[in-house]
Amino acid sequence: MSENELGAYLRARREALKPANVGLPDGGRRRTPGLRRSELATVAGVSVEYLTRLEQGRDRNPSVQVLVSLADALRMTPDERIHLRHLAKVTSGGIALCPAASQAPARTVRPAVRALLERLEPAPAALFNRLGEVIARTTGFERLFGPIGLLDDEPPSLTRYVFADVRARIAFPDWDKVADEQAAALKYEAGPDDPWAGELVDVLSFAAGEAFTGRLAAAAGPPRMAPVQRMAHPRAGELRLAREPLDLLGDDQRILVYLPADAETAAALDRLTGRHPGALRAVSA
Repeated sequence: MSENELGAYLRARREALKPANVGLPDGGRRRTPGLRRSELATVAGVSVEYLTRLEQGRDRNPSVQVLVSLADALRMTPDERIHLRHLAKVTSGGIALCPAASQAPARTVRPAVRALLERLEPAPAALFNRLGEVIARTTGFERLFGPIGLLDDEPPSLTRYVFADVRARIAFPDWDKVADEQAAALKYEAGPDDPWAGELVDVLSFAAGEAFTGRLAAAAGPPRMAPVQRMAHPRAGELRLAREPLDLLGDDQRILVYLPADAETAAALDRLTGRHPGALRAVSA
């Protein structure tokens, strides 16, 4: 990574936008592509001089408020916002978490748990830790959640996907309920003094804003799982899924099994997993 990766990224994003993208008039001939510094500074509410220092690498400690204003002005997607924040932390020298007394989130899988997942095939099932990370899964889970983009990150994270990936709002028609559940689960499972959870909260607060922070503040008590979760699957169509959580003693892990809530979903999952008809039976939810 170069010494001025943050400044280079800001400049590249600025030059990728046209004045019309941010509601400004064209302003005649331009020597360089995209927005002028003065135009971005106006939209973001910062001075041209400060923006120049950021792009040239002469200021390496922009506040979160400044980053949010620039991300808003540059019309950044959630993924771009997360990348911007990451670059800012690298530039300022604050990327590494300090060692803490609390236990790191579990990311290893006991052989017995892996064997249990294998026995659950063809049902979509996955092992999650307290941060909502997917640390092991069945092939049925991969075929259900891979096409919607959940498994694109490493490690995959359901919590991060719901709030920081625009595809989640398409994949989950009842996105508001899913988001409520994920925010409540993070708050309940991780606790207030968990530095790893705190890092994830910071990332999602920056990426999703009020859609995440408002839900996190409002969450009280254990998350409430809806009896049926709807999914709009790009290959299988609309699915109605019942979920069965299996908590593991002695670990901050649990297995979540997705089962068809009706006959139509059962048939669709059979086709999706490539198993014989009737491999997954509908359950009453």
